[in-house]
Amino acid sequence: MKRYTIIYSALAVMLGTLISSCKKNFLAETPYSAYAPITLTDSLGFEAALVGLYNQHSTWLTYSGRQGYHCLWQVGTDVANSTANQEGIEVPYYNYATLTSSDAGASYTWGKFYTLINNANNVIDQIEGQNVKGVTKGRNRIDAEARFFRAYGYNTLATLYGRVPLVVHSLTAPKTDYTRASLTDVNAQIIADLTYACANLPDVGGVGAKTNPTTGLPASRANKWMAYQLLAEVYLRTGQNDLAETTAQAIISSGKFSLVSARFGSAASLPGDYYSDIFKYGNQRRSQNNPEVIWTLEQENPTTLAGGNTDNAQQRRIWGAAYYNIAGLALADSLGGRSIARMRISNWVIYGLYGKGDIRNSGYNLRRRFVYNDPAYPALLGKPVPYNNADTLFKTCPYITKWGQFDPNDTFGYAMIKDFILMRLGETYLLLAEAQVQQGKTAAAAATINVLRTRAGAAQVTASQMTLDFILDERARELIGEENRRMTLMRTGTLVDRATRLNANDAAKPISGLTKTNLLLPIPLSEIQLNKDAVLEQNPGYN
Repeated sequence: MKRYTIIYSALAVMLGTLISSCKKNFLAETPYSAYAPITLTDSLGFEAALVGLYNQHSTWLTYSGRQGYHCLWQVGTDVANSTANQEGIEVPYYNYATLTSSDAGASYTWGKFYTLINNANNVIDQIEGQNVKGVTKGRNRIDAEARFFRAYGYNTLATLYGRVPLVVHSLTAPKTDYTRASLTDVNAQIIADLTYACANLPDVGGVGAKTNPTTGLPASRANKWMAYQLLAEVYLRTGQNDLAETTAQAIISSGKFSLVSARFGSAASLPGDYYSDIFKYGNQRRSQNNPEVIWTLEQENPTTLAGGNTDNAQQRRIWGAAYYNIAGLALADSLGGRSIARMRISNWVIYGLYGKGDIRNSGYNLRRRFVYNDPAYPALLGKPVPYNNADTLFKTCPYITKWGQFDPNDTFGYAMIKDFILMRLGETYLLLAEAQVQQGKTAAAAATINVLRTRAGAAQVTASQMTLDFILDERARELIGEENRRMTLMRTGTLVDRATRLNANDAAKPISGLTKTNLLLPIPLSEIQLNKDAVLEQNPGYN
């Protein structure tokens, strides 16, 4: 009988629904969401919105929908080339004649950073509004943290696309009449936001601290030196070299950070060196006693912490060699785990970049040779893998080890679970030296560069060697695999010269069609077409 009672009850509910549907208000809409952002009323709401900015940024870094996406920031420059195992999205970034306004990479990048900016605008609008009563302290810090991300987004867009629409308030309705602001206005907004962030973000906590003593928040949250580092780069891009020098020097002189020059951390008892220790899993955070990092975007293993990784980061897979395709080579932590070699560092990097004794070129940092390690092949075990020209373009290509990471519970390793070191003191010295070179202070620049070269065990340099070209060489030695190389060369206007002079003759996927047009990316055609009520101009040279 209970079974029939349930059925009858269900029928009654359905009948009631049908009867009510005959009422005149049945078609009246009851919206359960809105275009306008959710109102933030208290500290918990604002903190959640700020954490969302880190999450949004991380989805750019961990994007795996197009596995070759992160290759396009390296291939077709001076430091890397595509391999036979490319995914496809990379092609227009070395075969530049195919780079058009319909390009998937340019479109995805535009969308990601405008989403980040809009989310930051939401926080800024509301924390600066008149109706925020639930936040009794820390309002300036909340404002500054959001402004840092807005500046980060606009600096990326300005570097890649030049003049872009300048939107400083969150959208509350669809908008189809965007126009491109002057680069002067965009840069002024970036600098204003970062100046505010420098003044209102908290200082960094001590090395090893898991929380910031000023805010009580996790140590990985924004600190003022992150804003200083980004501001120094912006000043360089805008030709304000004296201000770039002062800003970078402030970070170095703060005494808060130091270059790693001794073994430390999770791999200190294993074969390696102090430079490779900087990038070991378990060493990449300031809270893990790494004194060099200024900003680390933290990721967690999703098998132990649900949601710890926002997507499936591909950096290990694209940077490493596909060595497991060689009989006698097995997946191993010492080889960096499973990679698929979607790109290969250029011959210029492999054969011409590093001098004698440079620790950044040690076998622990740039692997060039392999030894058979698979016990299933006892006759080969321990012997060197022979040099094979075809294999060195893909299966046993030389590779940097910064992204190496092996999880024995996930040997296939689709996702990389390492943290992202986004800013560190090594780059600060390079920004300082660049500012000094641009002002003709070559002796000061040499002294700055020699700090890094002393740490690396490399030969010292002199004032006569100090040019922008040398600084960019040194950036490759120090930051390969970390920096967005394409953005660096676009920012300095050197992409065409350096890519064609140092890397145009790669035999596998040679660079072709590169012109000054490519110092900017195309404005996505989809954005131009959707912007029906105003003209969103295309960058010159693109259709």
